[in-house]
Parts: sequence; structure tokens; C-alpha cells
Amino acid sequence: MKNPNNKDQSIEFTNELHLQELYHGTKANLKLGDLIEPGFNSNYGKQKKAVFVYLSATLDAATWGAELALGEGRGTIYKVEPTGPIEDDPNLTDKKFPGNPTKSYRSLYPLRVIGEITDWQGHAPDQLKAMKDHIEQLKQLGVEAIED
Repeated sequence: MKNPNNKDQSIEFTNELHLQELYHGTKANLKLGDLIEPGFNSNYGKQKKAVFVYLSATLDAATWGAELALGEGRGTIYKVEPTGPIEDDPNLTDKKFPGNPTKSYRSLYPLRVIGEITDWQGHAPDQLKAMKDHIEQLKQLGVEAIED
């Protein structure tokens, strides 16, 4: 993936991320081997076609993904492996959390489901409500949650 200055800012899966577990939180019902691909309607914002798929090296960020995705139910956190290069998620990195402490990434390439986390703990109800209220406030202001 190239930035406008033609500098490659992708992170190859073969580097330090290869040793970390990577996660994707969603309400989609998937099975081992399934691909999570860009090009489907996003679970966030105006639900436009997603250019990227998102993943994280932290369970906390994946938990937010599972809890905030559209749909009914608790959500699921899948262990995933990228099928191509990934990059820091600019929706979080340096805009909200300099240095990417959430270890949030995105890719133009599919993610392969390689496992499922079944014992994850959701956020406290008041914390989840506060986040949903904040997202609704941003929506009312016309701020898009996902910027491709």
C-alpha cells in the first residue's frame, strides 16, 4: 500500500506481527478457513462498501469491534491471519492514539479465519453505553467513524 508520497507504509506479515495473534471482532457468523474480505458493506458509519478489512493485535480492540458491529447478539472474536500486507489503521493511529497502542491495522487483502476466542469478556455496560453514545454524537455531527 502506498501513500501519496509513494512511500510504502505497509507492514509485511512476515515481520514482528507474525509472532503475535491477530484478531477481528464482528457479529458475522464465520467458520475456520473463511475469508473476511473488503468490498462488503461496513458495520460502521454510513455502511458504505468497505475498502479495507480491519484487525488488531489486542483483544480489547477486537472486543470493541465485536460489541459495536451492527447486528444482534454478543458478537464474535476470530483469530485471523492476513493474506497480504497490512498497515496501521489511520482512523486510530496518530489521530487518536499516537504510536498505535491499540495495535490496530487494516488491509486491502482478505483475512483468513484461523480460530475463535470463546472466553472473551465484554466491556462494562456503562462503558459500552458511553462508547455507543459517543458514536451517536459523532454521527449527529456528520463525523464518519471509518475514513478510507
